[in-house]
Amino acid sequence: MKINKYEDISQIDREAKKDYIDRHSAFIHCENNAKKGEKFKVKVKVGDKFQHPDDPDHYISWVQLWNGEKMFAQANFTEGALGNSPGNLEVDFYIVSQKNLKLIAHAFCTKHGLWQSNEIIVEVTE
Repeated sequence: MKINKYEDISQIDREAKKDYIDRHSAFIHCENNAKKGEKFKVKVKVGDKFQHPDDPDHYISWVQLWNGEKMFAQANFTEGALGNSPGNLEVDFYIVSQKNLKLIAHAFCTKHGLWQSNEIIVEVTE
């Protein structure tokens, strides 16, 4: 399966391509540091400047949070989770880690496939 990755849309001329890339891309929002053994919040948002459809044949069906090669969590959605209106799907994951993290998020669009976020490094300290 092809994995689509975010491209810096400020470098793209065509508005339609900016829309396509942005609304499918997963973005990780979290602190750069965490305390060992304590809950740590990681927000994954699909789309930033553009909203993704929520139609019967075109919606985000799942979002995953990975630490390197290990999947931490997955949230599943059905058509209508955003009220059948375009929007930016958001998921909050709470994890507890004993060591540094290399976080990656994946989002799956039923029409345009798998999309991967940029990697986020989180330093875990005592």
